[in-house]
This record gives sequence, structure tokens and C-alpha cells, in this order.
Amino acid sequence: MVLEMLKVIVLGIVEGITEWLPISSTGHMLLVDEFIHLNMSDSFLEMFFVVIQLGAILAVCVIFFQKLWPFQKSKRKKNEILSLWSKVIVGCIPAGVLGILFDDFLDAHFYNWQTISFTLILYGILFIVVEYFQRDRQSNIDSFRDLSYKTALLIGCFQVLSLIPGTSRSGATIIGALLLGTSRFIATEYSFYLSIPVMFGASFLKLLKFGFHFTGTELAVLIVGMVVAFAVSIAAIKFLLNYIKKNDFTVFGIYRIILGALVIIYGLVIGF
Repeated sequence: MVLEMLKVIVLGIVEGITEWLPISSTGHMLLVDEFIHLNMSDSFLEMFFVVIQLGAILAVCVIFFQKLWPFQKSKRKKNEILSLWSKVIVGCIPAGVLGILFDDFLDAHFYNWQTISFTLILYGILFIVVEYFQRDRQSNIDSFRDLSYKTALLIGCFQVLSLIPGTSRSGATIIGALLLGTSRFIATEYSFYLSIPVMFGASFLKLLKFGFHFTGTELAVLIVGMVVAFAVSIAAIKFLLNYIKKNDFTVFGIYRIILGALVIIYGLVIGF
């Protein structure tokens, strides 16, 4: 039991870091599990790798509480927050609808190392290319007031790409937002907000599919994983927000390409 909990702590750390950096949390979780496999049923693990993200999502709710809590005394502030939530909901519609329709199909056909390595490399290249062409381009969306509902929906369409493991939900939405003219800061923060309804919805569906009949061990594993993911996410989010004030996303693109290449080499030579 102690060994299993140590594995859960490692997975929680990986989740807390990779959920927010544009390097794919699901991809990393599936890869790490190959080396420190939890001694749990396949059905539990399928649910665990999604529901553990609730801990990370709660970190967003805590850090951005004042920007997200709509019950403000100031009417102007309240209206701004309600407008922001409306744009978040609009942005979540594409991934929410397609995620529900194709959840089982995606699980059956795309959760493998070949897909993960391909998407890691592909979006790594896209990050480098997008940042290269964005270098001297002036953003025209520097606040959420400038973000239209049409742009919010289009960013949500990019989020659909993250249904494929290895893509990175934050990575897909950030690339999409940058291409549509947002600043790096707005692109990053909006990707955080989009994660809240999407991941709550995905977690609820996985819990319904698994059922709510947990053993004591399963419940302990799930709670420990979420708590660790929450604590690490606080640090990861603050790091990324500070990082993008002076840097772009090129380094994450390079990291993705290197990791994707290592996955291919490992898969072909040793095998998962």
C-alpha cells in the first residue's frame, strides 16, 4: 500500500505540472504509468487519469477566485465576470459535444504511444512555427473585454484537438488563441478558464461510467492523487504566468519534439 501511494504521489506531481504547461498531461500520465504502473483495475485507471485532474482544476478556482466569482458587490465587476463566464461556456461547447459523442471511440483507438508521440512532435513543431511568425506581430486582443463570442467559439474549436491524447488541452487552445490575435497572457489565462467546465464535465462522465462504488484503497488513491495535483498545480500555474511575461512558448515546443522522439525510440526498441 505504501508503494502504491508513492506511485500516486508521483502521478499527482506529473499531473499538477503537465496539466498547465502546454506539454500534454494525459500523454505524460499514460507514459509515466508504463514505468510505475498502479496495481489497480483497468477501469479504475481509465477513470483515475481523468478525475485526478479535478485537483488541478480546483487550483485554478482558488488562484483566480476574484476574477471568476460572479457574486460581487460592484455591478460593473459582476457584469464583467458574467460576460467572461458566458465566453468560457461558448468556448466549451465544441469539445463538450464531441467529447460526449466520441469518448469511447477515442479511448479505444487513440490512447497508445504511437498517437502520443505523433501529437507531441506535431504540436511541438506548431508551437515553434507559430511563435516564429508571431514574433513581430502585435496582438489585438489584450483583455477579455476585447474577446468576442465568435473568437471564444473559434478557440473552443481548437480545444477539440485536445481530445486526442498527447495534444495538450492548454497547448491546443493557446495555439488557437495566438493565431486568432490574442496576447500570450490572455491566451494562457483563457485556456485555464476553459479547463474548468470541460474537466468537471469529463470527470463526471468518467465517474458515471465507472460507478460510485469505490473500495477503501481506490478512494484513498483518488483523493491523494487529487490533493497532490492541486498543490503542485498552484506552483505550476504561478510559474507559467510569470514565465510568459518575458518569454514565449518555443521552449515547450522543443521539449515536446524531444519527448516525442524518445517515445518513438522506446516504443520501437523496447516496446510499451
